[in-house]
Amino acid sequence: MAGGSDTAETVTLTCARCGKPSHLQCPKCMDLKLPREGAAFCSQDCFKASWSTHKAVHLKAKLSSIGTGNSGEHNSDFANEGWLYCLKKGQARTPKLPHFDWTGTLRPYPISSKREVPPHIDRPDWADDGIPKIEPNSDFQHVVEIKKPDQIEKMREVGRISREVLDAAARVIRPGITTDEIDRVVHEATIAAGGYPSPLNYHFFPKSCCTSVNEVICHGIPDARKLEDGDIVNVDVTVYYKGYHGDLNETYFVGEVDEESRRLVQCTYECLEKAIAMVKPGVRFRDVGEVINRHASMSGLSVVRSYCGHGIGELFHCAPNIPHYGRNKAVGVMKAGQTFTIEPMINAGVWRDRMWPDGWTAVTADGKRSAQFEHTLLVTETGVEVLTARLPTSPKVFPWLN
Repeated sequence: MAGGSDTAETVTLTCARCGKPSHLQCPKCMDLKLPREGAAFCSQDCFKASWSTHKAVHLKAKLSSIGTGNSGEHNSDFANEGWLYCLKKGQARTPKLPHFDWTGTLRPYPISSKREVPPHIDRPDWADDGIPKIEPNSDFQHVVEIKKPDQIEKMREVGRISREVLDAAARVIRPGITTDEIDRVVHEATIAAGGYPSPLNYHFFPKSCCTSVNEVICHGIPDARKLEDGDIVNVDVTVYYKGYHGDLNETYFVGEVDEESRRLVQCTYECLEKAIAMVKPGVRFRDVGEVINRHASMSGLSVVRSYCGHGIGELFHCAPNIPHYGRNKAVGVMKAGQTFTIEPMINAGVWRDRMWPDGWTAVTADGKRSAQFEHTLLVTETGVEVLTARLPTSPKVFPWLN
């Protein structure tokens, strides 16, 4: 809640949201001794309306203090070596692992420094400071956009580019490669295509893609760990190109994988295929979860409930939300011209998840493995178009497709 005094000095400031004379100041900004110009608001209503974006200012200030060595155990040496990265909750990885009840065998490894994007590349509004500005306040957080023909063409273009970038990552996956190297391939392929890697600095995410290994459900951060024979790894790619985002992911085998993991990955692939097959005008968004849940349950697997599919286009994430589990309460029906993702996360054990201390890495609560597949889809007049569909040049890495 905003607070502060009604002094004449404060009134001379203007509201950070609407520009009217301000009477209140954000108490957190005052505690952090941040400039008053960005902490002033004319009313509680303006403060509340700005909160989703304003709170990121506090995090940025904390991260700045960490990077300069003013915050406890962290120091600039770690930052220079790439141990420190920006996170939505302000945590950092250091050589000393935090006390945490790890659910599986995977552990965080050091990450490299942030990769650079050439200045000629068009970039989303979070690229420089980590704070999405248009997305949180857009009407399309509540209303599902019906895209026009020219928008759909741009979505087709970015979907194809996103597929080519993910395929480039798939070609280098093997035992001994680090997930950071996969991130480098994704980053360079995206730049070569003239795009910006959407995850990079999105709410301070430090890398250009997500790499989720074994028990990691999603949002794994590429790091220095080498992939081992028998691992499974999901690579999640989103490209921003000509003002639009394309989003997809696949889970890959690393070397020789046990039969249980093979069944998990194939069932997850099938869950997505069955969900896509039902997409057409008039279908309820809530029914997607019923189809996925039924197929996963028949194989003795569970469906993650904390993360869902989402609308996509000029915004990275927007309406609709599409849960993947059964008996969900998603509202609305599909209409021609809508674009969204379906991205089921299927677990070998329980559906519940835990968050690592880094504030991003979601893992299974029991440490068992998880797999995921994702496509960006367009609802057409007669059915569905998969905008991120596999190409004739896509590597043949899934035995059941051969």
